[in-house]
Amino acid sequence: MNLKRTRLHILHEPKNLGGEAKTGVSLHCHTEYSREMLDFVPHYADKLPIISYLWNKERREYIEREGKAPDFSTAYWSPPLTAQTVYNLEKEQINQYGLEAIASISDHDSIAANLQICETVAVEKAPISLEWTVPYSYGFFHVGVHNLPKDRAVELTKTLLDYTFNEERHGTENLNEMFSMLNAIPEVLIVLNHPNWDIEMVGREKHAALLKNFLKEHGSWIHALEINGFRSWSENKAVIEMAEALNFPLVTGGDRHGCQPNTVINLTNARTFDEFAEEIRVDKRSEVVLMPEYKQPLHSRQLQSFAEILKDYPEFPEGRRIWFERVHYDIGDGLGLRPLSVHWIFGSPTWLSWAIWTLGIMGSPKMRPAFNLTRKKHDRVPKDVSKTKFNVPDLEEIMPGLTSDAIS
Repeated sequence: MNLKRTRLHILHEPKNLGGEAKTGVSLHCHTEYSREMLDFVPHYADKLPIISYLWNKERREYIEREGKAPDFSTAYWSPPLTAQTVYNLEKEQINQYGLEAIASISDHDSIAANLQICETVAVEKAPISLEWTVPYSYGFFHVGVHNLPKDRAVELTKTLLDYTFNEERHGTENLNEMFSMLNAIPEVLIVLNHPNWDIEMVGREKHAALLKNFLKEHGSWIHALEINGFRSWSENKAVIEMAEALNFPLVTGGDRHGCQPNTVINLTNARTFDEFAEEIRVDKRSEVVLMPEYKQPLHSRQLQSFAEILKDYPEFPEGRRIWFERVHYDIGDGLGLRPLSVHWIFGSPTWLSWAIWTLGIMGSPKMRPAFNLTRKKHDRVPKDVSKTKFNVPDLEEIMPGLTSDAIS
């Protein structure tokens, strides 16, 4: 099946892509400046073998000791790598495929990494971007806001974050005002990141209803939907089908948090991000590549990333070397969020050290054959995309909200 707005490549081994395009664009990367929430811990800790036993044992002991369950709602961790290291890794990978490189780092609600990089790298190759948290109804969405103008980036980011963190600002009218402000800047690209991911953990059906309503109300401001490098093939396939139904182009987002470069990139003949954004916004066309690493079992890649995040790095600056120096938690002593290293002077608890060791073993590439055996058929990346059947859903009820000139 030929997609209307997107040309899709699936690579099963490395190859020179210089004959396909001039430039590779890596979108959605995270650095040490990204604050990653920890409220997912109970949800996922219950699902991992061995770790679930250790976690539940410690949770029971915590409740007995403190009289309440641990509260992860304000806790956060930050990825290990610096902005420059992440940029260099993305650039090197793209160059190895015979392409010029553009890398758009988009940390959660922060442009600190981008401002640091643009001191030495032209914004045409390293745009100022962020992953904007957009509260909506009983949940939220992550929106990639790429290529903010350098002279207004700080001011625009403050305005967006005022909407995010000020509950009195939440609402359809104010959110449309934010999107209108961004759409008025021709070089800005707005992407709905991992749209089918139940990131709020409200359940698949409730998330689907939330997404449908969000697109009906605000979809006219969105320029593209994201194929995400850390989501399953079946989930990404559903995004492709949604994009076909709603006439959206697709862009990639690697969503890397560890030490490996993105497993998905865009191809383009554009030399700058401004030109790339115009292809998506105006021409509404895109070319995306799933790299050979993407076909590896997702759970194995996720566990490898966790192992890298929780690894110690003796060569790092003081305060960033040990993983629990990069995790902040409020123990309720009135001093607010502080690194766990403040409380764990003699190292992490034994049960947690065992859990991390287990993650390291499970995330080892040597374990991938085991994950291959357990991977469901619908999550196996197809060998030939031209023979892949896409089932385009009927989304007519959303279409009226997408007819506005806002997306042009």
